[in-house]
This record gives sequence, structure tokens and C-alpha cells, in this order.
Amino acid sequence: MQLQRIGLSVIVTLLFTILASHPVPLLMRFSTLQVLAQTTDGQKVEGERLLRQGLEQYQRGQLEAAMQSWEQALNIYRELKDKGAELAILAGLGSGYLQLRNYTKALEYQQQRLAIAQELKDPQLLGEALVNLGAIYQLLGNYNKAIEYYQPALAIAQELRNLPWLSTTIAGLSIAYSSLGDYEKAIEYLQKDLEIKRSLNDRKGEESTLGALGAAYHSLGNYYKAIEYFQESLEITRELNDRQAELSSLTDIGTAYENLGDYSKAIEYHQQSLIIAQELKNREAEGYVLANIGLVYHDLGDYGKAIEFQQQSLTIAQETKDREAEAVAVSRLGLIYAAIGDYSKAIEWHQQHLVIERERHDLEGQITALGNLGIAYKNLKDYPKAIDYYQQSLTIAQQVKNPQNKQGILGNLGVVYFEQGDYTRAIQLYQESLSIAREIKDRQSEGDILGNLGAAYNGLRDYAKAIDYHQQFLKITQEIGDRQGEAIALNNLGVSLFRSGNLAEAEKNLRLGIKVLDSIRSGLGNRDSEKVSIFEIQGRTYRALQEVLIAQNKIHEALEIAEGGRARAFIDLLTSRLSSQSPINSPITYPSLVEIQQISKTQKATIVVYSIISDSRKESNLFIWVIKPTGDVTFRQFDLKELEREKRTIANLVPRVRQAIGVRSGANTNEAAFKPGDRIHFKGENRNSEPWEVVSFDPQNGILMVRHPSFATTSVIPKSINDVEDFGQTSLQQLHQILIEPIADLLPKNPSDRVIFIPQGELFLVPFPALQDKDGKYLIEKHTILTAPSIQVLDLTRKQRQRLANSTAKDVLVVGNPSPMPAPFQPLEYAEPEAKAIANLLNTNAITGTQATESAIVAQMSNAKMIHLATHGQFDDIRGLGSAIALAPSGKDDGLLTAEEILNLKLNAELVVLSACDTGRGRLTGDGVIGLSRSLISAGVPSVIVSLWKVPDNTTSGLMVEFYRQLKGNPDKAQALRQAMLITMQQHPNPRDWAAFTLIGEAE
Repeated sequence: MQLQRIGLSVIVTLLFTILASHPVPLLMRFSTLQVLAQTTDGQKVEGERLLRQGLEQYQRGQLEAAMQSWEQALNIYRELKDKGAELAILAGLGSGYLQLRNYTKALEYQQQRLAIAQELKDPQLLGEALVNLGAIYQLLGNYNKAIEYYQPALAIAQELRNLPWLSTTIAGLSIAYSSLGDYEKAIEYLQKDLEIKRSLNDRKGEESTLGALGAAYHSLGNYYKAIEYFQESLEITRELNDRQAELSSLTDIGTAYENLGDYSKAIEYHQQSLIIAQELKNREAEGYVLANIGLVYHDLGDYGKAIEFQQQSLTIAQETKDREAEAVAVSRLGLIYAAIGDYSKAIEWHQQHLVIERERHDLEGQITALGNLGIAYKNLKDYPKAIDYYQQSLTIAQQVKNPQNKQGILGNLGVVYFEQGDYTRAIQLYQESLSIAREIKDRQSEGDILGNLGAAYNGLRDYAKAIDYHQQFLKITQEIGDRQGEAIALNNLGVSLFRSGNLAEAEKNLRLGIKVLDSIRSGLGNRDSEKVSIFEIQGRTYRALQEVLIAQNKIHEALEIAEGGRARAFIDLLTSRLSSQSPINSPITYPSLVEIQQISKTQKATIVVYSIISDSRKESNLFIWVIKPTGDVTFRQFDLKELEREKRTIANLVPRVRQAIGVRSGANTNEAAFKPGDRIHFKGENRNSEPWEVVSFDPQNGILMVRHPSFATTSVIPKSINDVEDFGQTSLQQLHQILIEPIADLLPKNPSDRVIFIPQGELFLVPFPALQDKDGKYLIEKHTILTAPSIQVLDLTRKQRQRLANSTAKDVLVVGNPSPMPAPFQPLEYAEPEAKAIANLLNTNAITGTQATESAIVAQMSNAKMIHLATHGQFDDIRGLGSAIALAPSGKDDGLLTAEEILNLKLNAELVVLSACDTGRGRLTGDGVIGLSRSLISAGVPSVIVSLWKVPDNTTSGLMVEFYRQLKGNPDKAQALRQAMLITMQQHPNPRDWAAFTLIGEAE
């Protein structure tokens, strides 16, 4: 669901201004009628009584009763042939039914007014009726019809030279064009309106129009221009001392900064709005602003804070009994939980939303709630329920007669059938949706549906039609300036051309798609989080292009694309910190084959690059490049379709392997050995029988929720994963077979020679040292192992290491078992002895207990050339930047040193070791792992050692002490870590106890 956050208040205010503020106000009309009605005539007396009664009811808010009184009065005055009275009553009925949201009745009475005005040939009455009809059609969503009425009204206003009326009509036209997405036309009319407001010295009207101009530029994505107009509007609100309007302007500015990705400024302006709302004791506005702050945190990916602020907004809505605000809050809470993948919780909130909207009899709200329920069940792959909710939503949309709603629902239904592989039914629904989009001239939706049709025909392998639809989609995106849509269209067109066998054209379009996304990314400046999001889309195009190039045997070009397709936001971040050049003006470049070979030579390492290629959302191939220090490049691949036939993927195999060696999942992780859609058997079951389908898996309690094709219901099976009959071997050996065996002959024979693995996706969680060959030998026994998010990152960490050659940092910072620790962490028995033993080896003193506060440690980090932190760690797999190291709170902080806080530090350490749980984990993205390691490297550290799981306290302590003992005799960090692992392995053979740590970056 798209949340309307800006311009809505402006639009609604203007529309009701159009409907209510005409040359002769409604109540003045009734005063006139009351004078006219002073007569002894029985009918007129009764008409006067009904008019007065209706007016009193209207003023008391008894709208339905008022409508009944005025309808009776209307009949009387029609019998008396009193056209003046009839016109006034029709105006009241039109306005009243509009407030009751009975648009059909409101339209009916306004049409009757128009007929009388035409009969009387009164230009003022005619223009007024035309404007009112335009406004009602606009509220009905029929914007083209609205314009049909506004245009002749505009001509009349110009002829009469009635500037206030002209301003109102122009405002109506601007809103209509804005609603159609023609913001340039809307801006043209708003500029005219602004001139009129200024000529009338109407400061309040000028402020409103400036706000509308800001909203129009905001909708165009020109947020800087939008902010200019919002700031002008803000100045006038302060001049007029209109605190309520000031609050609205501040909110609009905050929202614009949010969309610019300047979240600190967005929160700053929303906080100013919050202060005014609280000063005014306007609880409704306070709730609205809190909700906006929640939306900023949602965009930041800080879902904990997003939930907190939406909950506050919900509390206010419930206190003030504002059911509409309550509906918005519960809906947004549902969307937040959906964003973190907790669809069960999302469904609970969306169900509450549905209940509220049904009680409010708000059909539009019901459509939204049902649609969100459909999305949640679709994501759970419960397609029958998803279809049921979409069908309910469609039924209501047909009652409302809002074509946009119907078009969107049909499209969503098409997606459900598409995901089930029913491409024919999906096409039927897409075609219905397309017809409506074209009828209402919604070009954005038209393009999206054409793209969906292309994907469906691609699924049917009708590549000619797929290509045709993708070309139509591409043309629309270029016409309307939708750059992101253009990149998607080029990607999809390239894939269809590839499937059709036209490799040259496929390559051309995929390269164009990358170029478009690069142009978007280049304008994002230093907004790292937005670059990561853009790159999530871009990664698909890079992988598709690799496949096309490999099909043409362009092995080296495919490697360049594989390298260019990873960690781009990370590379931008590192580059900007190593250079004085602004990232906005820095050209986007990718390493050439020669540069890749040079990096491998400089690193004195064999580099292994992995790329997982997907086909129709299924893993199909694993591409592997091996670059030797000599510069020789060899390509190999592993066919993942065999795994798919066994209902396995790398994405679910990796967590199974981790659990097989006893790795425990963190409390805040979605990691599970089984993913929704997996098909399994239980031990003792006939392997030829139909398998069970996994609905969900709770790794903490080992509970599988599964569905069987023979049963209509879902069953909860409290089984250990060990009771599941695997299709083949699920072990470290199987991962070795996939990742290492295809390239084993290319890896160095000398165990001291370095091998640097460049993973992708779930492969970042693979314990490479623990992979076993068929003879049971671990990979660490054969090789010295490092990892990195990309080859180019290795080049940048080398430059960081060179920078530190001139550093004045001399301290060695060793921390162990801070106390007290932030909740829920408990003291670590072995962390303090570990820190003291390491400090002794490094000729320094360990900082432990109450001395190891967050503020004290952060103050010393910039002067340290080496940092070792032995404590608790936590990772955030939703946002990534919430990953943290536990220190002691100081009263000024919470004791959790987060990845977000580290990102803003400037460090001079050549090595940071995080001897804690899960410090190498975070949010898995196309840009790599967003977490502590990325932040430390970005802060200037060339070598980081982190862990991939919850490590045992005692064995970790021994391994770390041994690492530093080895490091004293050999400055090669990778070799020191290898020796520490080998020695620990002798006493603790389970890989869980020694294989968790990985060195990222520089070995020397």
C-alpha cells in the first residue's frame, strides 16, 4: 500500500474550499430565503419551517435529518416555482450529501442546479454549478470529467473578471491535473493562482498555494524545489502567527527531507512539528506527527523505533476516539511487521484494521485492509487465502466504482496466479487491469502491467510476446521519466531476449539497464542506505548479464560484471573516505580485468569469486572464477538444478549445515534450517509418497509448521530437525562438494598461501575453514583463508593500510567483560581472563568491568593501532546498522556500540578483533553484509576479525589468546588465525568451537 504523506491536506482543503466558498455563502442564502418566506401562505409557511428546521439540524451536525427536511422543503418550493429558493436548497443538499460522502446524491443535486443555471442564463450561477460538479467528480476519482467541468467554469470566471472565483477554479484544475499525475500542468495552474493570490494580497491563500506547489514538485521527485516552496509557505505561517499552518509546513518539509534520504533533517522538522502540536494541545496533530516520525524510522530500517512511534500514534488515536487515525496506525503497524517478514503479526494488525474500517463503514479502507491481508498471505505462499482476500477486496471496489482500486486489485490477483505458475490466468487478470489503466490514463500502472504481461509470457516461453510487452513497458517508462522503471524494463527485456536466443541484443539491453541505475545511484551522494536499496534491484541485472556473457563464452567480461555487481555502495563509501572528491561528482567506474589481476598479485593470494545465478526466482547455476597471483583466470560452474530437484537451495542448505554442527540461531534472526516452500519427508515415511511442504520453522523451539497436499489444513508438527529425512547428505561435505570441488585443482598446494573467498548472499554465512572434503579433511588444514565482500574492497583496504603507515596511533586497546552489561546480557566467565592474557602478550593493560564503559572505550578507539573487544555481540538482520558490541553503560549512553555509531567514527587501528557472538553477521544484501564489519572498515580499519555465530566462551578465549601468540611470531594475520584454529581444533574437534571467525580485508 502506498502511504499518502504529503499534499493530501492541501488537496482536501482546496476541494472543500471550492465546494463551500462561493460568492454567496450558503447561510446567507438561507437568511435571504427566511425574509422572503415571511408570508401567511400555508405552503410557504411550511417551506419556511422546514428550511429553519433543516438549518438548525445542519448546525447541530444532524446532517441526515437536515437532508430530509430540505428535501421536503425543495418539493414545496418547486410547486411554488420559486427558482431562487430552489437553487439555494439544492446548494445545501449538495453540500450536505457531500459531507455525508454520498457522492451520488451530491452529484444529482448539483446537476439539477446546473440545469436551472443554464435555464436562467446566469453566468455566475452557471460557473458556480460547474465548479461544484468538477469538485465532486474529482472526489469520485474521475479527474478527466472534473476537468471537463472546470474548463468552462474558468472561461466564465475570466469573462466576469472575478479574481477570487478565478483563483478557486484554477486551484481545482491544478488538483485535477496533479491527481492525473500531470504535475507540470498542475504547476502551471498553481503559478497562475499564486499570481492572483499575491495581487489580492491574500497572504493566507498565498501560503496555501505555495504549499500546493511544494506538493506538486514533491510528487515530481524534485525535493529541493519542493522544500523551497514549503519554506516560503512556512515563512508566511510564522508572519501570520498561524501555528496550525506552521505545523503543516514543517511536516511537509520533514517529509521532503525524508524522501531526499536526509533522515536527520526529516526527524528534526517533524520534532519541531511535534513541539507545536503539543503546545497547541492538538492531540490529533500530535498523533499524526508521531506517525510521520515512525515512517522515517521505517525508511531507515529501524523497525523497533518505527513500531514505537506508530504505537504512540495509535494510543493517541484511541484516546481521542479518532477511528480514522486508529485505522491508519494499525495499518502501518501491519506494514512494518510485513517489512520484517513477520507476516503472522502483520496479519493480526491488518485484521484489526479491517474490523475498524467495517465499523466505520469505510469501503476504501476495507479495500486497503483486505489488499494488505492478501499480500501477507501471498508472502506466506498461502495462495488460496490470498486470492480470497483479493476477491473480497474486488467485490467492494466494484461497489465503490473507483476504477483505480479495481485495476490495482486485478493486478495483484494476477501476481498471485503468476507466482503459482498459472501464467494463463495471470495474463487474463493483467489484461483486465491493463484495460482499466488505459481507460483512466494511468500511465505508470499501464507500464507496470505491460511489464507483468511480459513476465507471464516469458513464463509460457512465448518470448516473442514477452519481448513485445517489455518493449511497450520500456517506451512508457521513458516517456514518463520513470528511471527505475526503465531499468527494470531493460532488465526484463534483456532476459527475454536471452531466453529467445538473441544474445547480442540481450547484452545490449542489460548493459543499458545497468547504465540507467548507475545514473540514479550517482545522484544519491553520500546516502549509503539508499544506494544499498538501489543496488538490490541492480544486482539482478548484473547476474543476468553474467549469464548472457557466459553463454557467449566471454569469461573475462563476465568476471568484470560479477565484480562490478557487488558491494558498490560499500565501495562508494570507502572511496569517498579515502578521497577528497565528492561522491556526487565521482564517476562510477568498475575494475577492468587487468585491475582485478593486479589486485590478486598485490594481495599475493588466489581469489575465488562466487556468483549465484537464478532462473525464474530459482537458483540455477553457481558461477566460480579463480584468479591466481600470476593473473591467470579460470572459470568453472556448478549446476544447482540438481539441488532444486531435491527441493534444496544454497539459501536453505547453508543454515542447515550451520545447525548440523550445533550453531545456535540468534534470538533476533530469521535464520532457519527450513524455509517456506521446502518439501520434506519425516523419518520412517515412504520416500515415494507425497512430501510435506514447509509453511514455517521456529529454530528456537525446533517446531515445523507443514502442509500436506492430501490434507486441506495446515498441521503443526513439534519435531526436531533431526527427525527430518533429508534428500541426500546435508553436511559440511556437501557444501565442499558445491563450493570447493569444482575448483580444488586450481587452489594453491602450499597451506601457507592465501585464498580469499568473495561470497554472495547466503554464502557470507558459510564457515569456509570447516568445509570438509570426501576424506574428512577440513579446508583450513589445506589453505590460509580470508574473505572480502568484493575484489575492489581489497584494493581499498590495502590503501587504508598504506594510509596507516603515517598514523601516530600507538595504543593497544584490549577490553574484556564490561560490567554491568546492557540487558539482557550476562557476565562472561572467560572474557576477562582472555583480555588480560592478550594484554600481557601485547604489553598493555586490559580494560575490564566498570572501567569498560561505552564512552570511555569510544574515546580511546581513535588513538589505538590495535583493538580487541572480548564481550557480547548482537546482530540486526533487519536493518544491519543496529548490530552492536556490548560495553558498560556510562549514564550518557546505553552501553551498546552499534554499527551505525561506528560508521561515524574515524579509526586508525590496523586490526580490530571482535571476540564476541555473531559479529560478522547483519543484514544480507546485494551490497554484502550490513553490520559491524562493514562499519569498521568504513571507519578506516583495513583488517577485521569477526564471528559468524554464537561462539562458546571458553573455546573462544583459548583460540583468541593463541591467535595473538601466533601473531607475535608472524605478522601475517591470516596465517596466525589459521594456526590458532588448527591448535584449537586438536582439543575441540567440533567446528562450532573453532571455525566461526573470519578475517576480512588485509592479511599483512
